[in-house]
Formats: sequence, structure tokens, C-alpha cells
Amino acid sequence: MTDLRLSGFGGTTIAATSHGDPDAPAVVLVPGAGQTRALSADTARALALAGRHAIAIDPRPAGADDRSADDPDAHAADLRALLATLGSRPVVVGAGAGGAAALLALGENGGLLATGLVLVDTLLDTPRLEAAAAALSVPVLAIGSAAEPIDAALLDFLERAQPLGVPEYREGSDARTLRDALGCFATGVTLITARGADGTPVGLTANSFTSLSLDPPLLLVCIARSSSSIAAFEDATQFAVSVLQIGQQLASTRFAKRDERRFLDGEWEDGENGVPLLKGALVNFECARHAAHDGGDHIILVGRVTRARFEPRRDPLLYFRGKYRALHFS
Repeated sequence: MTDLRLSGFGGTTIAATSHGDPDAPAVVLVPGAGQTRALSADTARALALAGRHAIAIDPRPAGADDRSADDPDAHAADLRALLATLGSRPVVVGAGAGGAAALLALGENGGLLATGLVLVDTLLDTPRLEAAAAALSVPVLAIGSAAEPIDAALLDFLERAQPLGVPEYREGSDARTLRDALGCFATGVTLITARGADGTPVGLTANSFTSLSLDPPLLLVCIARSSSSIAAFEDATQFAVSVLQIGQQLASTRFAKRDERRFLDGEWEDGENGVPLLKGALVNFECARHAAHDGGDHIILVGRVTRARFEPRRDPLLYFRGKYRALHFS
């Protein structure tokens, strides 16, 4: 057992206790209202004996900032921040109000932070919680009571959501496993931009990007057919790729969401082909459309590079296993 100090929203310190091998699949235990991690000790020890790395956390301390200690939004923000610092995506187990906070954290733009959610004595008693539950992209187990520290249903759920063995994808099995496998390939992060037929700028975040040829100078990007701007990219004769540096994570997040004001004043300039380029990017590639190919639920857009401008003194923003990363040097 090891005491931990984890970082919540805005740098708030969250006390926690770690049980089991830190390299084992992680389970984060979130307490209910008026509870502390001490009440999760038996469950944490049982999970550790079952081959899991259990992390029992305390609620945010009172007076940490101007948010109330029992504010569910504050707890959800803490949990999102905390999960983003872990080395792997855990299963989250939330009891009562802790389950509600976990539901808000994962159901509202936090689906890539965990592999599963277990709700113990948690009621979906507000429209917001119902909406968050409907938006979840991870498997969920609902348990009516926390009377027993651990049971077969929980272990079975953990094994399905986060296997102790080596996960394996075979054609026809769940797409999430394949997505996790593909996520083991670390990439950079790019913003793909173009202009619609009426001149309106469009853009999206993509990490499916690669160089293709030096002669002729070609690159390719893959754009989801579900993107709201897919029609503009399919018709565009010119587009641009801005490769992000470590200080541009907020731009990446903004372009990954729908209904956001993406092109903020002062961040953009028009390139020679009239397409918006992100200022201060690691690289800006300006491209003429070379070809487009069917890629299943994506289109493969090939561009001929007409101009490239890059910054040799910045570090890249990286993406690995569903999280933003930074370079680490030994």
C-alpha cells in the first residue's frame, strides 16, 4: 500500500492510496458523499489480490478553491484531470455521488479517459445524468449495493473491460479493441483545414496523417465520413495541414469537438492557396488535391505539397493510447 498525491482540476491535490502492482490494469475507486478512501480499503485490497492496481481516492478537500467541496462538477473536473495523468486508461468504480461524478466525467467529453465504468448505488435522477449516461462510449456495470467488497460480477466486468491477459482483436470482434490496438502507434496531431464552396473555413483534428512520396511531393490524411465538414473536404481543390506543437493542445481539443468556435481571431492566417494556416504550428503544409480514395468509414485525401513552412525549435504534441503526450528524453 502506498499513499499518493494526485493532481485534480486546477492543480488541486487529491489524496489517494495505491494497492497492488502499479503495472497491473488500474481501477480507480471514487467515494460517495461524505465518504473517504478508507471505506474502499477492503475493495482495494481484494482487487489487488485479483491482479489489479487499485487506486482509492479521497474527495476534493474543502476550501481547495472557490468551488464547493460537494459540487458534482468540481468532482467530475477533478476526476477528468486525475485520469488524464495516469499511465493507462483505468476502469472507474464510483459509489453514490462518486458514481454521479464519474458519470459526468466520462459521459461529457471524457470517454477516452477510461475503459469502463462501474456505478454502485448511483441513481440517474436528473436529466443531465441521463444525458451523460446516454453519451457514454465505455461499457457500464450497475451494482445495487456495495455490501460485499468484491464479487464475481465485478471481476467478470473488469476482465471484459480491461483483460489481465494480452488483448487480441480478430476481424468481426469489437471495434473498440481494434481502436486500442491502433492507439499503440504514437502519432503527432494535426489540424486539417480547407474552405467550403462559400469561402467559409472548415477544419478538424486528425492524427491519421503521413508522408507518402517525395517525387512527386505527396502526403495523405484520413478524414472520417461522419465529420460535419466532410463535404467541404471532398470538394476542396486546396487544403492545408498544420502539425501541432506542444503548446497547441487546446486548439486540438477545440477542433475535435462539434459546435465549437474553432477559428479564433489572431490564431490564423491565410496561406498562399487561401486556406487558413495555424500560426506557430510545428509545420504548415499547403496542398493541392492530388487524389481521394475510399477508406471505409474514412476518405483518404492525398495532397501534393506546394509549400511547407516549419519551426525547428519546437517540440511536437503527441498522441498515444488516447492521450496527449510530450517527448521525454533520457
